[in-house]
Amino acid sequence: MPSATEQKILDTAVRLFASQGYDATSVQEIVTAAEVTKGALYHYFRAKDDLLFEIYRLLITSQSADMDRIIGLGLSAGETVREILASLVISTAERVDETAVFVRELHRLGEDSMTEFRAERRRYHETFLAVIEKGQADGEFSSLVPADTVVRIALGVVNQLPMWFRPDGQKTPGRLAGEIADFVLAGLR
Repeated sequence: MPSATEQKILDTAVRLFASQGYDATSVQEIVTAAEVTKGALYHYFRAKDDLLFEIYRLLITSQSADMDRIIGLGLSAGETVREILASLVISTAERVDETAVFVRELHRLGEDSMTEFRAERRRYHETFLAVIEKGQADGEFSSLVPADTVVRIALGVVNQLPMWFRPDGQKTPGRLAGEIADFVLAGLR
C-alpha cells in the first residue's frame, strides 16, 4: 500500500499522463502539481518510467488478489467466472485513467519491468483459464469454444474498456460488469 505522499505522486502522474501524455509530462510538472519535492519523488521512484510501472503494478496486484479471493470462495465455475469478470470490469472502469495510461504507454517500460508485467499478466490469464477449463471438464460449460479463446475474448473486452468507457456515461461499472459477465456466460453455456 503506497504512503500518502507516494499515492499523491501517482495520482498526479496519472492525471498528467492521461491529459497530456507521458512524453509531454516532465518530472518537474509532476512534483509541482503534486506539491512535493523532487527528492520526495525520487525517494519512491528512481525514474519517470518507474511511475508508469507502479501505476500498473498497483492495479494488477489488486485485480489478482480479488481473483484469488473469489476462487478461494469455492463457488461453481459459472459463479466464479461471473464474480471474476465483475470484479475485473469494475476495477478497470473505476480506474479507467490508470488503465488507459498504462495501455498507451506500455512500450516505454524497461526490460525488467516488461518481464515482470508479462509474468503477472500470464499468471492472471492462466488462473482464469483454469477456471474455464474446470467448468468445461465438469460439463458446466460447453467445450465448443476452446477455453483459451474464451479467456482471450473476455479479457480482450475488458482491456478495451479504456477506449470507450466513460465514468460519466449512462452505464455504471456495476451494470456494465453484469452485462459483460452475462454475455461471456451465455457463450459458455
